[in-house]
Amino acid sequence: MTSEPLVVENVVRRFQERLALNEASFSLHRGECLALLGPNGAGKTTLIRVISGRLKPDSGSVQIQGRMQKPGGDPELLCSLGIIPQNIALYENLTARENMELFGRVFGVSRVGLPAKIRESLEWTGLDDRADEPISGFSGGMQRRLNIACGILHDPAILLLDEPTVGVDPQSRQRIWLMLRQLQDRGVSIVLTTHQLDEAQQICDRIVIMDRGRTIASGTFDSLVDASIGRKRKVIFTVSDSAQSLPAGCSAYGSDAAECCVDDVVAELPLRLQQFAALGIRVTDLSVQVPTLQAVFLHYTGHALRESSID
Repeated sequence: MTSEPLVVENVVRRFQERLALNEASFSLHRGECLALLGPNGAGKTTLIRVISGRLKPDSGSVQIQGRMQKPGGDPELLCSLGIIPQNIALYENLTARENMELFGRVFGVSRVGLPAKIRESLEWTGLDDRADEPISGFSGGMQRRLNIACGILHDPAILLLDEPTVGVDPQSRQRIWLMLRQLQDRGVSIVLTTHQLDEAQQICDRIVIMDRGRTIASGTFDSLVDASIGRKRKVIFTVSDSAQSLPAGCSAYGSDAAECCVDDVVAELPLRLQQFAALGIRVTDLSVQVPTLQAVFLHYTGHALRESSID
């Protein structure tokens, strides 16, 4: 058996004639934050449901803490998982504290230790001053922070989050990412799905890209860049007047700019500026575009919009 907290191997899942998962595979390293990315309908949410035992795969396997997941979920393995769905799973007529008490009992947290865990979690989420208010008056970001806290009261080793920052304000989003980093510091292994590619690039240790039910790429951001779009930087030069001719290797970028790609900005940029000056072209501004996860994502999945009722 593997020592990895989570291993997904060749998982297939059909919904009637539709193939939602097509031999999807990935592994989660201990203590890492892994982003599971893909277009709408790529199979991300379906895969999360298979991992949690809510859906039975047609074939393939899921290993959690070295043990095989069973259809319907193994009760002992479920104690190793914290599952935070995309839709808020809280009781709006209850207070934050009452929601935590309820979920703590559901997850089998001891009555003796639960009050201390709730106090710690309320402080961790920044909701300690709103603990005894009905959450119906909470913002979306506050409810999402509470939702995460309720899902980890039983100290799971693995946390599965489906779009944890969708629809929240920038301050709550930053607080959620801080909360996740603190969980990592405690040794929790995290899998999250998100469409916030800039955040995934900054926060996650590794990235898995899915499309049409398959895992088509995985690795660190740097390794994915090297394997796809490469590390060249695009430089955009804004010029004072429309140029009749441009330096070799440069092309027009609109009516008052030119672009070129460079391997080493520090070494090549002075030479490029000299080339513009030699042609009598005055450069008034420039910008350097670095490789992004969005560019990597589009390289692997294409630009065409695809919609599906199943994800």
